[in-house]
Amino acid sequence: MDFSLTLVDLNPRMVAAWRGVFAEAEGVRVLQGSLLAVPGDAWVNPTNARCAMDGGLDLAIKNHLGAPIQARVRRAVRTLFGEALPVGRAVCVETGRERPRYLVSTPTMHGPSENVSATLNVALACAAAFQAVRMLNEARPGAVRSVVMPGLGAGTGRVPPEVCADLMWTAWDLFSREHFEDFDHVREALEAELGANDARPVYAGPRRVVPEDLRHREVV
Repeated sequence: MDFSLTLVDLNPRMVAAWRGVFAEAEGVRVLQGSLLAVPGDAWVNPTNARCAMDGGLDLAIKNHLGAPIQARVRRAVRTLFGEALPVGRAVCVETGRERPRYLVSTPTMHGPSENVSATLNVALACAAAFQAVRMLNEARPGAVRSVVMPGLGAGTGRVPPEVCADLMWTAWDLFSREHFEDFDHVREALEAELGANDARPVYAGPRRVVPEDLRHREVV
């Protein structure tokens, strides 16, 4: 990987799940707390297809970075994808600040509130964020050295933290091993990795067998 990853969330169950599945992952650290308190070159915002930053973490990020950030995100979406940002795609925009310099928006769902617990949306959203960063680094070498990411879909999306952690690890592991040209190739690789075989991929259960002692490691 050409960037490090910090996983941060207020939910201790999410943090504990990450500490289990990412225990052996290089370049990854896990923190309990607010994304807004963690410096990094890029923050990842799990959003909806409309990129409406009017609630939850979306709103907190908009309040922190300033209202114009939503217009920048939507302008990037219109330029690259049209009226909506599909799941499995992401946009990366400049924030106008030194840190984070970039905000990566990646949808975990289509609407503002949707149960995605049985889908691969978390893995698709996570991998899309990594791909957006990697493409930016290819265009501007060294632009993003550190990425800060919260739990994806574990709130409004109703994805259990253990499932969320497993799917996010799958995306990170895939990117640690392979290089992709575009978002379509990322999706194909993820669906092959997770055994999806239809138009609406369904999560079939954890791929990682996590030892009991790692699941309950103390949160730092």
